[in-house]
Amino acid sequence: MHNAYFDFAAPANEPVYAYAPGSPEKAALKKQLAAFKATQADIPMYINGQEVRTGKTVDLRPPHEHQHKLGHFHYGDASHVNAAIDAALAARAQWAAMPWEQRAAIFLKAAELIAGKYRYHMNAATMLGQSKNAYQAEIDSACELIDFLRFNVHYVSEIYRQQPVSSAGVHNRLEYRGLEGFVLAVTPFNFTAIAGNLPASAAMCGNVVVWKPADTQVFAAHEFMKIMIEAGLPAGVINLVYVDGPVLGDVVFKHPDFAGIHFTGSTGVFQQMWKTIGENIQRYKTYPRIVGETGGKDFVVAHKSADPAVVATALARGAFEYQGQKCSAASRAYLPGNIAQEVKEKLVAQLKTMKVGTTEDFSNFINAVIDERSFNKIAKYIDNAKQAEGVQIIAGGKYDKSVGYFIEPTVIETKDPKYVTMCEEIFGPVLTIHVYDENKFEEILEVVNTTSPYALTGSIIAQDRYAINLATDKLVNAAGNFYINDKPTGAVVGQQPFGGARASGTNDKAGSAMNLYRWMSARTIKETLVPPTDYKYPFVQEA
Repeated sequence: MHNAYFDFAAPANEPVYAYAPGSPEKAALKKQLAAFKATQADIPMYINGQEVRTGKTVDLRPPHEHQHKLGHFHYGDASHVNAAIDAALAARAQWAAMPWEQRAAIFLKAAELIAGKYRYHMNAATMLGQSKNAYQAEIDSACELIDFLRFNVHYVSEIYRQQPVSSAGVHNRLEYRGLEGFVLAVTPFNFTAIAGNLPASAAMCGNVVVWKPADTQVFAAHEFMKIMIEAGLPAGVINLVYVDGPVLGDVVFKHPDFAGIHFTGSTGVFQQMWKTIGENIQRYKTYPRIVGETGGKDFVVAHKSADPAVVATALARGAFEYQGQKCSAASRAYLPGNIAQEVKEKLVAQLKTMKVGTTEDFSNFINAVIDERSFNKIAKYIDNAKQAEGVQIIAGGKYDKSVGYFIEPTVIETKDPKYVTMCEEIFGPVLTIHVYDENKFEEILEVVNTTSPYALTGSIIAQDRYAINLATDKLVNAAGNFYINDKPTGAVVGQQPFGGARASGTNDKAGSAMNLYRWMSARTIKETLVPPTDYKYPFVQEA
């Protein structure tokens, strides 16, 4: 047994590849896209390190080309959830006892594998399975996922170093262990990095995990699981299952060893989970940790001093990158009357240059929304806006699902700041604009603060520093990630820890030490070096 203290220094963020014309990375990515499309994947679950195939398969199809079959994955049932829990609990003691530097090496190796030989596997799987263009896949399934793995190792090592003071004759110390039981990770379709980080961050802290990804993200989740196994992840530490949500919940939330949930998804699902956990609280050995990032209705507020070109570009990128399917996507904008027309003209001009189509054609900026259900929901909002009084569509408004689930970048303008598309989460390429009296800036800040139940991201765009200061103060509870003179998207691990409050989640800040504390249980140990042999304190002596 060693007696060394190991240092895991803060890493640099993974460089983003440009995929410029003629670049080797562009050629390599196109080659991997073609390879994935030329074969059909047979994707198993992973329980106790074993591939599990049920024969009950679900097809995988690119959202932008739904007639093409990428392959299928094997769907499970309650028996597989129980098997995954059993495998996790069986692995728990040995995994928790593994020296920290040995655990850390697994995740650092996984980061290196993604940065190197599997970079294009991860990006291509994300591009095809989730309809992301090359840049959006690169910043997600390569760079952000790598950053999560590397930075979290650094943050865990920093936490482990934190120790209490000791008074004379006493040695105090803290030790950090995983939670008593297993952690459930439920992950979304829109970010491969989130899907990988939710189970990995909990496992890194010594926990064992049952992982259920979104059905529409299975292709890339499977690639990540294979990488983790190659990196040396022991059997049973992370168990990957594909099951129906209610089936999963019925097993997990009644299990006495349920110790926590790491969740990203819809507000409604998270609230129902929280309610179910509360109803079953007497079953558990310990109070479960409940960590979740849910919805958003993210805003951009422009001040009368703002540069119209800056506002238009922030909206074009913030609202329409990845088809508005980022939790942080700009969904509502408030424009002052003095610059509103210029902003709208510049925004519409930019949108006219955005090509819509498949991810394999790198000239397409906009790709498909994730599935038919999402397509139909977004189309309904657009159709209703076309008929609503005081509402007009100033850009886009067309959609077509004959080949893929394509929706044009759409901008709605409304006279009513409480119109439905200013309030409800749409999760698609739809931005709603409200023009306000430029002399009523403080009043519009109150509207921004009270319109939505969410509080994930938002931005203020202004050149007037007093206006920036006022917005920063007035909107203190309206966004967990607040941006000044920028779009409200693009948080970087280690730079902008991500998460919001109110109906947007528990604000536990993925990409920081704050999140990792939730997956640790600390024990304080006090050792008295020379213990007393008499109960009497000096005060009992009268003379």
